Amino acid sequence: MEVTARLRFVRGAPRKAQLVADLIRGKGSEEALNILVFTKKAASKIIIKLLKSAIANATQKKNIDIDRLYIKKITVDQGPTMKRFQPRALGRATTIRKRTSHINIVLDER
Repeated sequence: MEVTARLRFVRGAPRKAQLVADLIRGKGSEEALNILVFTKKAASKIIIKLLKSAIANATQKKNIDIDRLYIKKITVDQGPTMKRFQPRALGRATTIRKRTSHINIVLDER
């Protein structure tokens, strides 16, 4: 039985979060947590919280064995981009794009 967790509007670029998501795709939940704890990327802290939330969602369902959970699917999609402007030389302005991400995780039993 599948268990999902979703985190939306995360302040972080989707390309950077995708690198961390690729590390844990298809792994067991405990192994994925160990990998994320020792990953130095900033997105790993966000994905740790999301994975723990998905595991907590699984504990609410009585017929799921938590020790047999694995990451069936993890996706990182692009959210809305906040646009800010920075003054530059000769009266011009440069756009600064602050990107956001939507992260979805699906756990299943082996």
